[in-house]
Amino acid sequence: MSNTVSWRPKAGEIPTDPGVYRWRDERGRVLYVGKAKNLRARLSNYFAPLPTLHERTRRMVLSASSVEWTIVGSDIEALQLEYTWIKEFDPPFNVKFRDDKTYPFMAVTLGDEAPRVMVTRNPRIRGAKYFGPYPKIWAVHDTIDLMIKVFPIRTCSDSSYKKAMQTGKPCFPGQIGRCGGPCSGKVTIEEHRRIVDEFVTFMGSYDKKVIGDFQKQMKTAAVEQRYEDAARLRDQVQALEAVLDKSAVVLRDSVDLDLFALAEDELAAAVQLFTVRGGRIRGSRGWVVDKEIDVTTGELVEQILQDSYSSGAELPREIVVTAVPDDNDALESVLGGLRGRGKVQIHTAQRGDKAALMQTATLNAQQSLMLYKTRRSADFATRSTALADIQEALGMTEAPLRMECYDVSHLQGTNIVASMVVFEDGLPRKDQYRRFSIPSSTDDTESIYQTLSRRLARLDDELAPVEEVGEQRKRFAYRPNLLIVDGGQPQVAAARRALDDAGVEGIALCGIAKRLEEIWLPDDDFPVILPRNSDALFLIQRIRDEAHRFAITFQRQRRRRDIASQLAEIPGLGPSRVARLLKHFGSVKRLKQASPEEISAVRGIGPTLAAAVSERLGTVSDAAVQEDAADAESDGETARPTADDSTTRV
Repeated sequence: MSNTVSWRPKAGEIPTDPGVYRWRDERGRVLYVGKAKNLRARLSNYFAPLPTLHERTRRMVLSASSVEWTIVGSDIEALQLEYTWIKEFDPPFNVKFRDDKTYPFMAVTLGDEAPRVMVTRNPRIRGAKYFGPYPKIWAVHDTIDLMIKVFPIRTCSDSSYKKAMQTGKPCFPGQIGRCGGPCSGKVTIEEHRRIVDEFVTFMGSYDKKVIGDFQKQMKTAAVEQRYEDAARLRDQVQALEAVLDKSAVVLRDSVDLDLFALAEDELAAAVQLFTVRGGRIRGSRGWVVDKEIDVTTGELVEQILQDSYSSGAELPREIVVTAVPDDNDALESVLGGLRGRGKVQIHTAQRGDKAALMQTATLNAQQSLMLYKTRRSADFATRSTALADIQEALGMTEAPLRMECYDVSHLQGTNIVASMVVFEDGLPRKDQYRRFSIPSSTDDTESIYQTLSRRLARLDDELAPVEEVGEQRKRFAYRPNLLIVDGGQPQVAAARRALDDAGVEGIALCGIAKRLEEIWLPDDDFPVILPRNSDALFLIQRIRDEAHRFAITFQRQRRRRDIASQLAEIPGLGPSRVARLLKHFGSVKRLKQASPEEISAVRGIGPTLAAAVSERLGTVSDAAVQEDAADAESDGETARPTADDSTTRV
């Protein structure tokens, strides 16, 4: 393999101006569109030695036969041209947006003679004012039903309205009191327009002053003994309060913003959008993005914002994101032009209510990403395709109907444990999960070797007694078709050594390296690269992540038990006081972070004993906290034991 492609343009031929570049294959198809402040500097990165490139970037470069560029006058022009070309050419290596839903909006057709309120999924109605998106269509209908009790505006279709105006007979919704348009004869077109404006103002601000005004009118009507009017106003106040109650208050009443949270891995990213108007969450929307080549979080955010607001969606003055794009100033200028009034500010949330809202949205995004991957793995047709693709990619004689995956977890060389998870027909068999305690080991490869050796020694066991419950059960049901280890060449070599020493043949073996999601086979110098969006890679990822989660869960349980043992060794600290300490602080992490003064506040713990506890725990606290943080980051979710996880130790 040469250091780079043979057709690389000379560095002096590439301008240093801002511009947009396109990669094309031999048939002229556009593979990728990108922008740069300095075209020469950006393109030089692609023509670095091929082995140093990210695997998917290398695949794109090797698929291309030419690159061309267009110089523009500014960063803003580059941003606009890049987006235009992405929409025009739909390049396969650019980010793919997978939003399989169209979300419902509430729309008020202000461009009509007598505006109507309606539920729609069409975001391009001329002259319409939109509110939402709403997560469910019934949520829009509920809001409209409440609002027309207060602001009786038109709800009938255009054809019904025209017929009613021509015949002088109210439309059917008007006859039953669900349409307050001019065709009902109760209001003129001018009066109806005024009510529509009040409706739009309230929906745009959720101003509580409207409720106060109605309450004053209600009290006045009651004093004047206009009880029917007072009852009507009372119902309107209750309807407005119900609308406000349906929208969670998260920020100050004056805050209008859109918040974009991301949860991502190497292959995909889940996006969660919270629409906040008047300090309340007015709508939410989630979708999944496939990442075709390696992009930073900032670049991903930039493309998501462009795609979200290009269709005419309402732009607030503030956008909160997970990471600020590199070309943030240019993006703010472009979006400000789309908004048409005032500047758009894009920033991250560091603290306070906005940071708390970002945390909530991020949890939703993490759940969406996990659900997206799980559904892809759980569908029968998808699983069948994935298993067939794995068989072909690994050169197996039959599909891997039973797969076992192994991972190792430890805390700086201590509390070494390993996990085995089992997938049959592409689905987890949690009753057959196993946990391994490893007394001592030099490194992860040695731990893998020990784990596989112990597993393979029981390979053909059919029944093993379980003395605790006095019954027989299958420990290892039958031979797996495929063994997967979490790691690259060294871990796969250790697993192969265990297979050879055990004299086991006929079981396929591979490893998955997390950084580039590469599949390594024994004795191969180059990895197997599965397509990024393939169901096979999603399934292998899921098995690996489950093994990682299961190992971390066991390792943390071991660590907690060790902490309790260390505390019990402190003179004067018996089992009851140990239990009282852990109960008071709620977790080992909080106990480790507590000062001697905070520890001495626990009943039965004096200053001297508190100082001894703090000194003893201080020797391990930093390492444990760092390990927890690393585990949580690599998991992408909090690893907790589940009710149906097997806890058998081998």
